[in-house]
Amino acid sequence: MKKYKKIYNLSTKNKDIKETVEKRYNILIIVIILIMIVLSVNLFIIQVVKHEFYVKKVLQLSQNLVTSTSTPRGRIYDRNGEIIVDNEAVKVIYYKKPSGVTTSDEIEIAYKVADMISIDYKQLSSDNLKKFWILNNKEESDKLITDLEWQQLDERKLTSLDIEKLKLERIDEQLDDYEEIDLKAAYIYYLMNVGYSYDEKVIKKEDVSDKEYALIAENVNNLKGFDVRLDWNRVYPYGDTFRTILGSVSTNETGIPYELKDYYLDLGYSLNDRVGISYLEYQYESILKGEKTVYQILDDGTRKIVSEGSRGKDIVLTIDIKLQQEIEKILEEEVLNGKKYPNTKYYNRSFAIISDPNTGEILAMAGKQLIDGKIYDYTPGIVTTPVTAGSIVKGASHAVGYSTGALQIGERRDDSCIKIAATPLKCSWTTLGTIDDIGALKYSSNVYQFHTAIKVGGGTYKYNEELNIDPSAFDTYRNMFRQFGLGVKTGIDLPVESLGYTSNSTLAGHLLDFSIGQFDTYTPIQLSQYINTIANGGYRIEPHLLKAVYNPTKDGLTDLLYEVETKVLNKVELESKYMDRIKEGFREGVVSGIANGYVDSKYNPAAKTGTSESFIDTDGDGVVDKETMSNTFGAYAPYDNPKVSFVIVSPDIFYEETSSSRAPINRIIANRVSSKYFEMYDE
Repeated sequence: MKKYKKIYNLSTKNKDIKETVEKRYNILIIVIILIMIVLSVNLFIIQVVKHEFYVKKVLQLSQNLVTSTSTPRGRIYDRNGEIIVDNEAVKVIYYKKPSGVTTSDEIEIAYKVADMISIDYKQLSSDNLKKFWILNNKEESDKLITDLEWQQLDERKLTSLDIEKLKLERIDEQLDDYEEIDLKAAYIYYLMNVGYSYDEKVIKKEDVSDKEYALIAENVNNLKGFDVRLDWNRVYPYGDTFRTILGSVSTNETGIPYELKDYYLDLGYSLNDRVGISYLEYQYESILKGEKTVYQILDDGTRKIVSEGSRGKDIVLTIDIKLQQEIEKILEEEVLNGKKYPNTKYYNRSFAIISDPNTGEILAMAGKQLIDGKIYDYTPGIVTTPVTAGSIVKGASHAVGYSTGALQIGERRDDSCIKIAATPLKCSWTTLGTIDDIGALKYSSNVYQFHTAIKVGGGTYKYNEELNIDPSAFDTYRNMFRQFGLGVKTGIDLPVESLGYTSNSTLAGHLLDFSIGQFDTYTPIQLSQYINTIANGGYRIEPHLLKAVYNPTKDGLTDLLYEVETKVLNKVELESKYMDRIKEGFREGVVSGIANGYVDSKYNPAAKTGTSESFIDTDGDGVVDKETMSNTFGAYAPYDNPKVSFVIVSPDIFYEETSSSRAPINRIIANRVSSKYFEMYDE
């Protein structure tokens, strides 16, 4: 009985092992089948789907290919076809150290080149000249070292660097015999060896004559490592006009800046490539960059063109460069003139933007700043410098009231100062009596907006008593403001744009301040988008500087690639009757209200001014210590069919010291800028 049980157990165990082996075998077969399927799919992709790609890849890897160093970028035009950025051919003489070249070879070549070209050797340092003499006069330089010092070198009491230093210290009258040819050769030799040995060294780039260019080109076989090529520089027919926003391009010598290295290397660039490094040149690098010529190095060392390079694509901007010139001139003059008024100690800059409210195209944008008596371009401040906007935002505040039911069309209110417990009186700029919603915009009533804000916040106002509001009212205001473009990025096609400042405070008094533009801050470009949104009836349109892209041709702008379309970011959630009411208030402000005189009435404009309390740090210690007043202004025209808008911003235009006199700088700039536009565009 025991023997039978043992046999049975052994049989069962063998059966289990067999089943396990079969399972593992089946799993292995399945894995092999899956691997074969994956291999088959990949083989199909390589041989069929991506056949041409891999054929080209193999061809590239089997060829010795090189590319040209750089190709001219695309031109930049203004909206009227005027070239505002072009390329200028530059002759370059350069050196790239070949393998096997010795120091004596390089010195000999340097002398040959020195005899062929003129070069300014004044930047050659005394030490570099002495080092050249040592290399060129080894036996004589060795005699400058005593036998004892040579012995100390052998005994390792001195190093080779010590010997080199002693030689340099003892060279003096030996250099008296050097003539100009020696000095030129020494400087050329220095340029040949500065930096990394494998880098291309530019020997001469500026003012290379045709004769010098030809001499080097004809003798490249005798000047090992020397060659010539045509490079290019960006040129600006309109000088410094709009120069900052046009941006900059790196040079062959500097290559890609360190801070942009990872970005450009990820895109497949080489470290010595010339690239856009700021503003529009950077923003539209992928369009403006040229295609390099690709060469195949043949067995005999000669080059064969594989693919011909081409200039980058041309771009057309929305800017009118001649209008831009005029606006910059006006700002320069008025920023300087502004300092003649009293109480303008801290005023030093103004901004102006002219745009099309229906398309978002910017016709001109400029900023000028006065520093130590000299005017500098400050146009980037339009997108990077937030300001306290003031009453210009009251159109959006009205929209909050209308949309929430806190304000009714035609609603009349008493414009008397309000008083909240433990706070100063809050008033309008003057007592305006009883006014309706149109009058509130026409005369820029603060108190009218305060009562709207209290209603939006669900508060109850009683003179000199505490005011409680629902904190969500801040969100209600900001959500509406953002629909107009205030407190959000506008989307302008520049690589940098500031958002402005948003506070976390939910105090009732701060909600009242918010409603009159005295709390959050906005950039000039945000104010421009806001004015355009009102002008076109409620569509927030993305502002842009690019108008069109063209393929490069010899005949200029003849091969259109594409045009930039108007981009609507959102529609303000407000009934048209309310938007019309806001526009009517802006119109009345020009006819006989607070905005009268900023834009000539014959052009049928609508507008809104803004004055705000601002605070600055006057001594640079990081602490705000001075209260100033800033001015803003926004307008569009014609009122009934807007074609153009204007925004003028002048921060810190006034501070009260000796008198309450306020300089009319913003009004003068607005009048001159709008008049210049209509002079150039009014048909």
